[in-house]
Amino acid sequence: MAFDYDLFVIGAGSGGVRAARIAAQYGAKVAIAEEYRVGGTCVIRGCVPKKLFHYAAQYAEHFEEAKGYGWAGQENAQFSWEKLIAAKDREIARLNGLYIKGLQNAGVEICETRAELTGPHDIRLVAEERTVTAANILIATGATPFVPHNIPGAAYAITSNEAFHLKSLPASIAIIGGGYIALEFASIFNGLGVDTHVLYRGPQILRGFDDELRDVLAEELAAKGVTIHTRADVDRIERCGPERGGYIVHTRKGEELAVAEVMYATGRMPNTFDLGLDRAGVELGGNDAIKVDDYNRTSVGHIFAVGDVTDRGVQLTPFAIREGHALAERLFGGKDTPPVSTENIATAVFTSPELGAVGLTEQQARERPGDIDVHAARFRPMKHTLSGSAEKVFYKLIVERKTNKVVGAHLIAPEAGELIQLMGVLMQAGATKAHFDATLAVHPTAAEELVLMKTPRP
Repeated sequence: MAFDYDLFVIGAGSGGVRAARIAAQYGAKVAIAEEYRVGGTCVIRGCVPKKLFHYAAQYAEHFEEAKGYGWAGQENAQFSWEKLIAAKDREIARLNGLYIKGLQNAGVEICETRAELTGPHDIRLVAEERTVTAANILIATGATPFVPHNIPGAAYAITSNEAFHLKSLPASIAIIGGGYIALEFASIFNGLGVDTHVLYRGPQILRGFDDELRDVLAEELAAKGVTIHTRADVDRIERCGPERGGYIVHTRKGEELAVAEVMYATGRMPNTFDLGLDRAGVELGGNDAIKVDDYNRTSVGHIFAVGDVTDRGVQLTPFAIREGHALAERLFGGKDTPPVSTENIATAVFTSPELGAVGLTEQQARERPGDIDVHAARFRPMKHTLSGSAEKVFYKLIVERKTNKVVGAHLIAPEAGELIQLMGVLMQAGATKAHFDATLAVHPTAAEELVLMKTPRP
């Protein structure tokens, strides 16, 4: 059977774009469909604009700290939310253009429309009112913010999508959730002067990270002015007059919180709704994620899926990119590229201060056979001896005693995202604590403590 395309990609996010571009470079006839903007969640309404907002939110703190170093006049600095939004929009438009240019240069056909499967090889291009066929199909539609339908008034809340397009900066906000998206936006709004509250139904924020790291971050956020409400299960959201703020969040404990804006950040759902996957025979797993094997193959042999839409459980842009690249190499490059490993994936949480983690938490390491050593330090960095800030740095290394390998690294520090990238390289290389001990310190830096922690905790 002759097909219109060798590969048709549904979703022009990071993973889909990479797969399409690499496949086309290998000579495949490729098309990609996107109903919004090329670039996906990360570029358009995720990692990139969030990091720009993260930078913006740090300046008030920098201005205050500068006083200790002899600078004056920062009190007259004025922040414009409108100018930040406009600058962000220009940068996103630039990146969107680069993604489009990259696809076009590779020879990929871009279809600006929603695409739905109508059969195992058939794709309906909704806006164009036509159907095309493909020998191979890749689903790369990502995920979308989850907002519960069983909470009265939940529809009043914004999500991370809308947060990037608010017309004005709210005076106060309640962010429902305790994961990295909730905490990053809490730091952003708090840094920009918003009275910020985090409502999390669990006992401590950032579930899944090292327990000690979670405790330290909660302390640091609270010290900067973020009010964290734990065991705060939301019962309903009530709309009220501006004299009371705009909204009242009611918890099941009977608490009431009046705020100008409410934001849901309670996770993301795979974007599989109404894609026609059932018509093609593609099976879904829990949470409506597409079931794939280690090679990103679905239950239908010629249909694949990468990124957040799958049940692989790693919702990180670089992971999706690597998956898309590997898939294109296997299908069209004649390469036996191995599955993308889920081991030792370094991650950063862009709160203030930043958090970085790679490898096992202390709790995970203790559940495995064999003894471990834990090296940890929390201290005030040199910068803050004059700045007046009480912010502290926290470093933690988990060492497998039998092999002396560093199996976990957990950091809270300025630019922790930059540091944890290098720690990820060391972990992949199998670095031991002896390697750290043999490394000469770079002085004076806060990071030198990573090679100076000689004595484990008792």
